[in-house]
Amino acid sequence: MQSPVSSGRYGHLTSTGSFKVIEKERSHYSSIYGKIVDAYGRTVIADADVDMHVPRGCKFVPAPMPYFMRFHGADGLHAGYLPGYPASHGCVRMPDQLAVAFYNAVDVGTPVTVFGRTPRTSGYFQYGGQQQQRRAPWPWFGRPIGPQYEPQPRIYESRPVYP
Repeated sequence: MQSPVSSGRYGHLTSTGSFKVIEKERSHYSSIYGKIVDAYGRTVIADADVDMHVPRGCKFVPAPMPYFMRFHGADGLHAGYLPGYPASHGCVRMPDQLAVAFYNAVDVGTPVTVFGRTPRTSGYFQYGGQQQQRRAPWPWFGRPIGPQYEPQPRIYESRPVYP
């Protein structure tokens, strides 16, 4: 199986190397990252961590990480948003349906190999040496994945058009 992913962004890189799945949890929540919301549930700070000051009347809400498969420290594979570039705090995000398939296919002890490098600029050096052709940074793997990017139905006028 293979999947498009969003890995750790610069400053929160995903550890590379050979690992094994050391824990699986269907409904996992981050103990460090999330968002701060007000009393009405509106997001006040989208990229928050547990150590941030929480304004009066607000609360910290941990980030959901469904179908979590931990492989190294706090890093794991899980379902999440894929913006088309590295955006996580070290985890490897996958589309929901593929995260479910991986979760159901692997057991604790399954090998995980993480390779590649997070780009620091618009140029990307795959495997540490060869420069690939310059591409638009968005999207790396075709099109973005998520319900907001699904094709919308076309609405046609009801009256016929004659030549």
